[in-house]
Amino acid sequence: MRYFIHLAYNGTPYHGWQIQPNASSVQETLENAFSLLLGETIGIVGCGRTDTGVHAADFYAHFDCERLMTEVDLKQLAFKINSFVGEDIRIFRIFAVATDLHARFSATARTYQYHVSNVKQPFGKDFCHRVFYNPDIELMNEAAKILFEYTDFTSFSKLHTQTATNNCTILHAHWDMVGEEYVFTISANRFLRNMVRAITGTLLEVGRGKLSLDDFRKVIESKNRCNAGTSLPAKALFLTKVEYEGVL
Repeated sequence: MRYFIHLAYNGTPYHGWQIQPNASSVQETLENAFSLLLGETIGIVGCGRTDTGVHAADFYAHFDCERLMTEVDLKQLAFKINSFVGEDIRIFRIFAVATDLHARFSATARTYQYHVSNVKQPFGKDFCHRVFYNPDIELMNEAAKILFEYTDFTSFSKLHTQTATNNCTILHAHWDMVGEEYVFTISANRFLRNMVRAITGTLLEVGRGKLSLDDFRKVIESKNRCNAGTSLPAKALFLTKVEYEGVL
């Protein structure tokens, strides 16, 4: 049987989603908990590989299990997992799905949000990136529109990754003022390592007048990571939505 897990997590204490040697990860924490409670070795596949310190408000994962569980069993399992893991992870729901549904490869779109502020945020500083200038949000949105013209985002990808292609289809990209925060929301069919933080950092360079719209276009066309802006801190990045066509 294949089961989906709908969850959220605060990425601050973890070295990302994916298991890695000598470092705490969300995947390892969940696999240990599920394996212990189900009495068999459970491998969990996530819908993405969030980097160290990145958060997920909406995340899906799947696991295969020999045991056939009812809805009541799954509710009890979710309750036990929530009691077993720390406060940084919350299981919303566990539910049975078709055996060919894959948490990562069946996802059709993902949405991220990056939070920026140019004023002090005493209660949000751990989840918001502080800048010391006034970004031009209208200009940044003009630059964001340019993203739709391209599919190759090598300029915003971490170097030396093992991805087969750096092509992505941008579905949404827009800055909004939410209270005192500049919030950048971007959706795509897939993302590259560090892509959102690199795009956001480069758009902020436009917003502070260091890059023109034409410069931004040239950054994309150069397919050279060295020409793009800095990769912003992970603490302000959230995975906010994962979509599965006709399933969830």
